Amino acid sequence: MLDTPAAQVPTLSLADEARDPAAFAAAFGGSFERFGFAIVADHGIPLPLIQRAWSLTEDFFALPEDEKRGYYDKAWGGQRGYTPFKTEIAKDAKHVDLKEFWHVGRDLPEGHPSAATMMPNVWPSRPGDFQEALTDLWNAFDRAGLRLLSAIARHLKLPSDYFETVVDHGNSILRLLHYPPIPVDAEGVRAGAHEDINLITLLLGAEEAGLELLDRDGKWLAIRPPEGAMVVNVGDMLQRLTNHVLPSTTHRVVNPPPERRGFSRYSMPFFLHPNPEFLIETLPSCISADNPNRYPNPITAHDYLHERLVEIGLVKA
Repeated sequence: MLDTPAAQVPTLSLADEARDPAAFAAAFGGSFERFGFAIVADHGIPLPLIQRAWSLTEDFFALPEDEKRGYYDKAWGGQRGYTPFKTEIAKDAKHVDLKEFWHVGRDLPEGHPSAATMMPNVWPSRPGDFQEALTDLWNAFDRAGLRLLSAIARHLKLPSDYFETVVDHGNSILRLLHYPPIPVDAEGVRAGAHEDINLITLLLGAEEAGLELLDRDGKWLAIRPPEGAMVVNVGDMLQRLTNHVLPSTTHRVVNPPPERRGFSRYSMPFFLHPNPEFLIETLPSCISADNPNRYPNPITAHDYLHERLVEIGLVKA
């Protein structure tokens, strides 16, 4: 696991999307079709905001355990606030993941219909400017995600604005992840082999080694993005919507080599979700004689999310 070969995932520039939307869409969609992953530089999230968020993330996870657990409630199903170390488990895994995390979600206006299925945010009393900075970061991720969804729509021969009304009040979540130092006798890995639930995931912080994808031939390949670039991957909802034209690739975060075991690892994935009532129904353009419809029975995004949260141990059936 320590000398895993690198995946040849191309690094694309989101700045090219503005100059040549069709070419960017073809390259981005092509990378998704081949790997289920893409690497995107020049993503538009301001570096000072990212640096501020990293600092606040480290400050929060350094708080006493009892204080952090004050922002944890099993009834929240891990959807907001704090989730303690060794809580989440990958589907079919034998050991829980070696991580703790904090979730920031969408702020809905009072009385919004989706408020019934989407709980409000929870905020810690310290660090002091945590709420302001992480709200700004959530919004920046959301804007970047819309641009990437527009490219996906183009690649799928859909109107470029197809996803705008699909995700405008979706339960998209920013996760602040902390993988603590690894003891020699640790059971399990930092994040077991899994696929993401949502449409697409946008990830910052993958420069620290550990993220790997499972290629078509059954071999694990390391993801090694350039400094500051974003790793983007297909989630199961998009895989289902596209009838596996865009595959949701299994991935994991392996434990570090001995010389890095004493260090924490931090990352920031943004899980972009469709609106709760959105019906995940196979796109007709993704059905053919060679690729018959795998999902004749559609399901709402809310029901699909609930099923998967049960599987990974964050909520009870």
